[in-house]
Amino acid sequence: MGQVVRLEVDGGVATIMLDRPPMNALSRQVQEELREAAAEATARHDVRAVVVYGGPKVFAAGADIKEMVAWSYADIAAAGADLQGSFTSIARIPKPTVAAITGYALGGGLELALCCDFRVAGDNAKLGQPEIQLGVIPGAGGTQRLPRLVGPARAKDIVFTGRFVSAEEALAIGLVDRVVPPDEVYSSARALVERYVAGPALALRAAKEAIDRGLDVDLSTGLEIERIAFASLFATEDRAVGMNSFVENGPGKAEFHGR
Repeated sequence: MGQVVRLEVDGGVATIMLDRPPMNALSRQVQEELREAAAEATARHDVRAVVVYGGPKVFAAGADIKEMVAWSYADIAAAGADLQGSFTSIARIPKPTVAAITGYALGGGLELALCCDFRVAGDNAKLGQPEIQLGVIPGAGGTQRLPRLVGPARAKDIVFTGRFVSAEEALAIGLVDRVVPPDEVYSSARALVERYVAGPALALRAAKEAIDRGLDVDLSTGLEIERIAFASLFATEDRAVGMNSFVENGPGKAEFHGR
């Protein structure tokens, strides 16, 4: 268990909990412990889904600027790949993931939320990429994942202005998937992914990989990715269970084992 990032597992759902008060600034220690938590969540067979949570007051208010202010070009050139890599490790967890967003999700905080499959926000949440106000741009995926989610024009507006996006607007533009009262954020996020816990883990993994990889290639290549993934699932026990259950009992009654 890390000092500033904890991983807790209950009922097939892992919670990756940021715990660096007061604002969960994403220091290099946080980044490294996120990478470790992602690796553990990926490896553990008892983890079927993941919630990334910053606690009841704030998700994450961005990078640790006090840590970065004295860095040179050489320093950030060395650290930049590690920063992106730690967040990418969350994006590559091969299981359904959801960010449970309370309070601020700014800069690196929003970039971390963008690495998840889904986002649930409190109605008081504020999201944004304010890096431009520091004379820089997002450096942990904001210029890439944000336009893929909300479109290039909306992403440019958010990045160029550095403004805060309300929960209501975030829902309207597809930046978040649900908005709930702040005290229901974690339970709502957990409920969103709990429905996948009993599903066929290998098929869910293949579906996530096919969608994510397909977004980065042309349609023909994406279809080939899908074809290969589809065929590979015929080597799994769950495929046999699912199809036999459908034939014998109708849809939606299969009991999968993740094999």
